[in-house]
Amino acid sequence: MNRKDLFPEIEPYAQGYLAVDAPHELYWEESGNPAGVPVLFLHGGPGAGAMPAHRRFFDPQHYRIVIFDQRGAGRSRPAGDLTENTTPNLVDDVEVLRRFRGIDKWLIFGGSWGSSLALAYAEKHPERSLGLILRGIFLCRRDEITWFLEGMGRIFPEAWNAFAEFLPDAERADLLGNYYRRLTAPDPDIHLPAGAAWSRYESACSTLLPNPEASAPIGDLTKALGLARIEAHYFVNDCFLEERALLENAHRLKGVPGVIVQGRYDMVCPIASAALLAAAWPDATYVVVPDAGHSAMEPGIRTALVQATERFKHRVAG
Repeated sequence: MNRKDLFPEIEPYAQGYLAVDAPHELYWEESGNPAGVPVLFLHGGPGAGAMPAHRRFFDPQHYRIVIFDQRGAGRSRPAGDLTENTTPNLVDDVEVLRRFRGIDKWLIFGGSWGSSLALAYAEKHPERSLGLILRGIFLCRRDEITWFLEGMGRIFPEAWNAFAEFLPDAERADLLGNYYRRLTAPDPDIHLPAGAAWSRYESACSTLLPNPEASAPIGDLTKALGLARIEAHYFVNDCFLEERALLENAHRLKGVPGVIVQGRYDMVCPIASAALLAAAWPDATYVVVPDAGHSAMEPGIRTALVQATERFKHRVAG
């Protein structure tokens, strides 16, 4: 119950690709206990992809840990592809994966955009949801998108200035539209630098204290492009959801237990959204980490997430 550290590194015991709507093939993997309680990890972004460290939030002796990269993200193919890439498509993909892996019900774990997708899935399929562990709540409302593009500059003016000034002066009145145009341009000399600038901005705003990696050169330009292109695609389209849909459908989670973990000083997904969700979902425990920002790897956030997966050992059974 009081564990603070991530679990040891582990390797998958099964992995592969799952074909969904053409041209998409989703990378998936399983690790931990094949006979354990199934838990699905949903990565953020959209477009960020999962990492080996994400397996470590879960006790591998207890949980059957299922991870996949969403359409166009991470190791899924083709990288950065926007074809048939919408929130309803991703919700359907989660169901396809569940059936493919022979799972009846699972615990769902997601942060940032992963919290959005977890909510969208569980509100459509509460009967398949053992519970939800959510972090850094993003409800896909227009004001949250506007905050990301403009509001974070009030707190991180240096990062925002670099983000805005990447574009020529004539394009700065519409940051989202002009970044999207560049990110979807066919020329790598146009889309790769735009992807790096977008990803650097997001990274710089994601931790409570300065993150040296945010100012370092972007290592994997293709990964940065995938994140930026898919995020911009979702933002341009209001995340393919009606305004306030995730909040207004929270009543469908009645009887589904949850934990909401929120950094007090999360500047990417401000705490107001988490407070609204907690008020609309009485079955969730609301945990505010007083000394943390957005990143799942911030010490206080990491501890709260691991403690949540430990508590759920006694609350759910596969």
